[in-house]
Amino acid sequence: MKKLGSIALPLLACALAACSVSIGSDPKIGEAELEKSVKQTLTEQVGQEPDGIDCPGDLKGTVGTTMRCTLSAGGDQLGLTVTVTSVENDTVKYDVEVDQS
Repeated sequence: MKKLGSIALPLLACALAACSVSIGSDPKIGEAELEKSVKQTLTEQVGQEPDGIDCPGDLKGTVGTTMRCTLSAGGDQLGLTVTVTSVENDTVKYDVEVDQS
């Protein structure tokens, strides 16, 4: 897999991805699962894998809830926002928007 470098960051900064994660009876996505899902989604959208995603905790499964996370790539860091768009049965759907660099 390719790693993101400084040149790829402008492309990633425009990425907006829709994701979903199945949850149990508790309407939230655990921190580790959220980071993994966001990383996978951005990798699929951009075609390159970020070095890491760091979120401050679990994402509450309530429509409109937002969380700020950090994307690391090639020594650079960008902020990103995760926004819950819907909760259906046991699935939380959310969008990911990476800050402009």
